[in-house]
Amino acid sequence: MAAVVFDAAILSKQEAIPSQFVWPADEAPAADAGAVEEIAIPVVDLAGFMASGGGIGRDVAEACERHGFFQVVNHGVGEELLAAAYRCCDEFYARPLAEKERARRRAGENHGYASSFTGRFDCKLPWKETLSFNCPAAVPGNNGGAGAVVDYFVGVLGEDYRHMGEVYQEYCNVMTRLALDITEVLAMALGLARGELRAFFADADPVMRLNHYPPCRQPHLTLGTGPHRDPTSLTLLHQDDVGGLQVLVDGATSWRAVRPRRDAFVVNIGDTFAALTNGRHASCLHRAVVNGVAARRSLTFFLNPRLDRVVAPPPALVGGEEGRPRAFPDFTWREFLEFTQRHYRSDTNTMDAFVAWIKQRDSSGGSNESL
Repeated sequence: MAAVVFDAAILSKQEAIPSQFVWPADEAPAADAGAVEEIAIPVVDLAGFMASGGGIGRDVAEACERHGFFQVVNHGVGEELLAAAYRCCDEFYARPLAEKERARRRAGENHGYASSFTGRFDCKLPWKETLSFNCPAAVPGNNGGAGAVVDYFVGVLGEDYRHMGEVYQEYCNVMTRLALDITEVLAMALGLARGELRAFFADADPVMRLNHYPPCRQPHLTLGTGPHRDPTSLTLLHQDDVGGLQVLVDGATSWRAVRPRRDAFVVNIGDTFAALTNGRHASCLHRAVVNGVAARRSLTFFLNPRLDRVVAPPPALVGGEEGRPRAFPDFTWREFLEFTQRHYRSDTNTMDAFVAWIKQRDSSGGSNESL
């Protein structure tokens, strides 16, 4: 099958989409996306939580254990900064494909511009384009990385992108503060001291991603992002009014939509954080559907530990009165990241495949081939 080029400006106007973007009928979205039932997820007043020093509602703890999704409001991310982040997102994706591809994501990397997964896969391609970049300067105290986001935009795309880099530098700085505050909510949900998980991410390796889902004339045949669990630790998502995020709670038979809220960030727990909690908190299947008329954009911030930090649960989450055994072997974020970028396409079974890969590697005493 010939390689396909995902040029949003062209494909969004075509009546029929290329076969590489058509998903199997049992995975494709419902023809009437508006009929999808919404999921009820708890909302955390983050400013109130941080100021009070108190606890959280049982509904938050239950959501973390059941599906790993909740929302935060009063989060301290200003409306003007959010608006600027979306304006820059629109500005970038309005550029010609050739210009965007100056930041093309190279094989095995987790940053850069990606026009769908063309070049890496040849079927069930997602109807989207993304720009991802690391933001180590967002970590408090990391003076050596100061200006890293600005340097990335200017170095890869040119001086004309300095303002865009400055906007996302500020955005990433604010989002890292927010993500670290949220770890305190999650620590309370686990019965730990508020700062116990914050310390694990104190020298974090965050990644920012700008998502653009162009309109699609046949939205019932494709997906913006296929069903997957995030391999990262925490995902903080701001979605525009178009919406499209859907969740499949364990045991459910149908997808549920997460309604967009301009004043809220959606927080979802990833595989790495689930491992850090010894399986107490859930990493849930989710996907993104596309719209037949409007483009959808979202701003996604991924909190990750330092690349060489060992992911192992705090002692309080192992054993105890419940006799809870270790749910996952030790691993580093670098190992899991390389697995998802070089060996495995993230899907519904990423963590299971990774654990099997780790065990096979350790038993053979060598490296594994791609799965």
